Amino acid sequence: YHGPSGHYFYNWLDDKIPGTDGRAVFTKVAIDQLVWCPIFMTVFFTYLGLVNGDSLSTIGSKIKNDLLSACQGSWKVWPLVHAVNFKFISNKHRLVFINSIQVAFNMFLSLIGTKK
Repeated sequence: YHGPSGHYFYNWLDDKIPGTDGRAVFTKVAIDQLVWCPIFMTVFFTYLGLVNGDSLSTIGSKIKNDLLSACQGSWKVWPLVHAVNFKFISNKHRLVFINSIQVAFNMFLSLIGTKK
């Protein structure tokens, strides 16, 4: 999910906010964390719930209870990662860089996602 959706999202972001100056990087990071992060976390918890056979009600409760803590965890990691990403990494290599960090971050999400 993250590869294809990330490809389109980051290409869109670069198209709408071109450049690597401080203002552009800050704006991209803010949009990523305030818009994309909650969407990604919601899809992640939904997928995890569906593959675990959880009901839509259980998945909804999980999202309601854990979305904020998942986003807060994201905000401790991704703003710095994305600042480097948007400043120094070419669009062509962006997802490879992001996904190398994403592997470890998904372990954190899985811990949140599987807690009862």
